[in-house]
Amino acid sequence: MELAARVVELVRRAAGPGAEVEVLVTRAELALTRFANSFIHQNVAETGTTVHLRLHVDGRTATGGGTRVDPDGLAALVERTRAAARLVPPDPAWPGLTAPTPVPAGPTLDEATAFASPDDRATRVRAFVDAVEGLEAAGYCRTAYRSGAFVNSAGHSAVGRAAEAAMDGIARTGGADGMARQSADRLADLDGAALGARAAAKARAATDPIELPPGCYEVVLEPAAVADLLQNLAWYGFNGKRYAERQSFAALGTAQFDPAVTLVDDPLHASSLPFDLEGTPRRALPLVAAGVTGAVAHDRRSGAEVGTGSTGHGMPGGSTFGPIPRTLRLLPASGDAGGGTAAGPVSAGVTGAVGDPDTAALVAGVRRGLLVSDFWYTRVLDPKQLVVTGLTRNGVWLVEDGVPTRAVRDFRFTESYPRALGPGQVLGLGRRPIRQPDRVDGSWWEAPALRLASWNFTGGASG
Repeated sequence: MELAARVVELVRRAAGPGAEVEVLVTRAELALTRFANSFIHQNVAETGTTVHLRLHVDGRTATGGGTRVDPDGLAALVERTRAAARLVPPDPAWPGLTAPTPVPAGPTLDEATAFASPDDRATRVRAFVDAVEGLEAAGYCRTAYRSGAFVNSAGHSAVGRAAEAAMDGIARTGGADGMARQSADRLADLDGAALGARAAAKARAATDPIELPPGCYEVVLEPAAVADLLQNLAWYGFNGKRYAERQSFAALGTAQFDPAVTLVDDPLHASSLPFDLEGTPRRALPLVAAGVTGAVAHDRRSGAEVGTGSTGHGMPGGSTFGPIPRTLRLLPASGDAGGGTAAGPVSAGVTGAVGDPDTAALVAGVRRGLLVSDFWYTRVLDPKQLVVTGLTRNGVWLVEDGVPTRAVRDFRFTESYPRALGPGQVLGLGRRPIRQPDRVDGSWWEAPALRLASWNFTGGASG
């Protein structure tokens, strides 16, 4: 907090009392333990402090950032940002600063996760490797700790801390991969043995795949695949800037999704900083309620343009790409809103292809369709309709009369994500959401398994 206040004072001395200033100082401690060929080959950690400055003076707005926090480094940051403000065009849409506002404390920080040791992560890796029982294993276990302090010249300030742990691993046999991944607020909630057992069971079930023709198939998507849907919906659909520019599919007040779909951006559900880049308090934002689109994410600028105000989604690059939800939850079928449920061990009577009773319940209702573990290399073809192309990976199976009967070669797909989740398209939701890790920036996506009436597979993965 003291460092952020010092930068505000430096700017006001240099630019005059009429300057509007906001400063966010963040400190991140990130640690990663990687393993391949069933042994740890890399343990890395980094610690860094970043100062983000935004200045509005004489009707012009400029931003700057740096990692030097010594007096000379801060003075240079202030001077660079002032120089940029003199060169940019006038900014008539400047939304002003966040007024002094109470900021929630956020979830309780788990100190053991924030300051985990390499041995703590290695213990999870060892459990994963042991559980694959001789298969080739690879992946990572990571921990992250972030703290932030915000101060602006309007008298608003905020502080917060957050920690996160994640594990992502594959098991391989005969050219077939099985995957398990999860993120959580506490490293203690990551069960390396359970994740390894799940990955190994899926790998063994994925050998000797057959090739099926392209076409529309009923699908059960596991949480890792559903996370890709959520991420693209967030970036391209519930983005306030894209919505204001009519580049989003979102139509507020319209039943665009199946009634089973309820989406909430919920940063305080997990360990996240309780305020955004502009110091706006973060809160749960219902985006879709029982199929009806109700909101999109806004920072101060996009919120001012549409007259709704910020929803707490200011972020670096937001003025260019737009504000996006980054902690999106697809609520499960039951009233149980608990998240980050640990991936349980493979249960007796459940095939390795399925791996858990929650997904098995959805698969049991499929007469003929596909079980899909994961998507990757997804790219947007039509942002307005959110038509996405991508590939399956880490296991696809043909389901006949409620039973996965054969592994299937990977597909390429081309699908409109809103259409796939549209009215009448969702045939079932699981009850155990699993939080999926994203990049090491505090983003996460939480979802149960999902059964959809159709998904458009356009060819083989190499086509």
